[in-house]
Amino acid sequence: MCGIAGKVDFRGELVDRALVERMCGTIAHRGPDDQRVYVAPGVGLGQRRLAIIDLDPRAAAPLSNEDGTVWVTFNGEIYNFRELRTELERKGHTFRTHTDTEVIVHAYEEYGIDCLSRFRGMFAFALWDAPRKRLFAARDRLGKKPFVYAKTGTGLVFGSEIKAVTADPDVSIAPDLRAIDLYLTYQYVPSPLTAFEGISKLPPAHYLIAENGNVRVERYWSPEARPASTLDPRELEQQIVERLREAVRMRLVSDVPLGAFLSGGIDSATIVALMAEAGDAPVKTFSIGFEESGFDELPYARRVAERYGTDHHEVVVRPNTAELLPKLVHHYNEPFANYSALPTYCVSQMTREHVTVALSGDGGDENFAGYENYATVMAWGRADVIPGPLRRTAAHAAQAVLDLLPDTTTLGRASRAFTMFAGDVPERFLLQMSIFKPQEKAAAYTAAFRSAVQGQRSPVALAWSRDMDALEWMMRHDQSFYLPDSLNVKVDIAAMANSLEVRCPLLDHEFIEFTATIPSALKRDRNGGKQIFKRAVASLLPEEILTRKKTGFAFPVAAWFRNELQPMLRANLLDERARTRGLFEPAFIRRIVDEHVAGARDWSTRLFALLFLELWFREFID
Repeated sequence: MCGIAGKVDFRGELVDRALVERMCGTIAHRGPDDQRVYVAPGVGLGQRRLAIIDLDPRAAAPLSNEDGTVWVTFNGEIYNFRELRTELERKGHTFRTHTDTEVIVHAYEEYGIDCLSRFRGMFAFALWDAPRKRLFAARDRLGKKPFVYAKTGTGLVFGSEIKAVTADPDVSIAPDLRAIDLYLTYQYVPSPLTAFEGISKLPPAHYLIAENGNVRVERYWSPEARPASTLDPRELEQQIVERLREAVRMRLVSDVPLGAFLSGGIDSATIVALMAEAGDAPVKTFSIGFEESGFDELPYARRVAERYGTDHHEVVVRPNTAELLPKLVHHYNEPFANYSALPTYCVSQMTREHVTVALSGDGGDENFAGYENYATVMAWGRADVIPGPLRRTAAHAAQAVLDLLPDTTTLGRASRAFTMFAGDVPERFLLQMSIFKPQEKAAAYTAAFRSAVQGQRSPVALAWSRDMDALEWMMRHDQSFYLPDSLNVKVDIAAMANSLEVRCPLLDHEFIEFTATIPSALKRDRNGGKQIFKRAVASLLPEEILTRKKTGFAFPVAAWFRNELQPMLRANLLDERARTRGLFEPAFIRRIVDEHVAGARDWSTRLFALLFLELWFREFID
């Protein structure tokens, strides 16, 4: 696990070593154990190392093949590296280390770009093929590890984080207002965009080729719909446990201490149960709780820890959020409104005091239809008995009447209902998961901001047709966008800010390919989501874990905005510096702040998004 950075010069000139060292220095938290740089005509590769496998300093990257013609810098883990090494050695390749990094070099030599189909893991790497003067970079299928890049007049700059890329003076720094508009819809900036003009994310399951002055990006895998399994439910349940058991076992390979995040939910509890089953020593588990009722899951986590005799660590936190938020803004590099990043950072900080690697339960909701948004969208599907043209005509007529009303709050809520009534699954799903709704944006944006973003099309789109299974489509949509660009970013940044590696068995791509064959009716029914998963793991977990209502992993931000965080909110959103930015109508911002503080309406999700955005402007732009 590491942080990577580098530069390609299309003219073939020697890349400045000091520049690559500075780029690596901006992401030292991702790899505190070592820093190495390789430079040659046309390329500079750098890496900050968090040593996990083969702790020998000679195993640090960038690493090359036998004759130094192929070099790689790598962030992540290839979980099947031992099997691949054996295969490659039989084909005549010679290894100098025991790392998974070196496997990438020889797999590329043997299989070319198709080496990606053989890797099972989480990864982002950049490989320099000297004879071809080619940079080959790739990101794992589910987007666990990040890769950002920018094209310059003479080449390409890349890194694990945006701050590594902007360390190059050839990269200009300016906000991308269209990306910011999308952020205010989704709570994150969707790939391939970033909040900076000219800087891009390599999307998950894509590779990049830079050679002969050209850069191209191609997809190599997708969580596409697959034929339904013919196994009966009991056989599927057995397969779920067996395949997840294998995914957990693969992620226990480590030369440093290893543990697990443990919340009070089914997903993390299942991972801990399978870890305990696979090992001899007690699993080290880590949980955090809060003083506020409704946010403390420690009693449930404790039940799992007691059942499996884990070496359990927990802490009740009330962090100084006014100090923590600017720190998170610095680490996330761009606006990010998923406020469960706050507790994720805190649990990562505590965990790193004891271990270097932690397993987590991320991915269960996307695999087994756990989100309540799915139920809301499907409930509106009952309106589809009315032909679409009739629904849209009726909604349009009703909207025309409502537009005459002065009450914008009532108008906004009714307009959303009309959209849900008249729309298809993609329109309903987008509206349901949006932070700022269209009517709210119309009231919040200044004329200049509206003009700057008018007519843009979102990159967040997955093909839809009426013969598709709506629930399966929504799960694949989240796997393609929300999972990599929000959840995985949240965990990667919060953990790596604390020099902690996080591994996610439920995001094993072979496990995801299998769960895609399970009929959606077995995943979610009138009793809620994860039905077949709950039955599959029932023997592993305490009853109260299986039956408790799903809760999110969050801070009590709504209450804090009314109390201790209120001064920070007003100081940043209502001051002259924010107003002169010219993006938002001051009267609207003041109104939602006042309404939230008074308890008239919960605007906390929108206010957190606006606060993070303003702090980002102040940290990175002006």
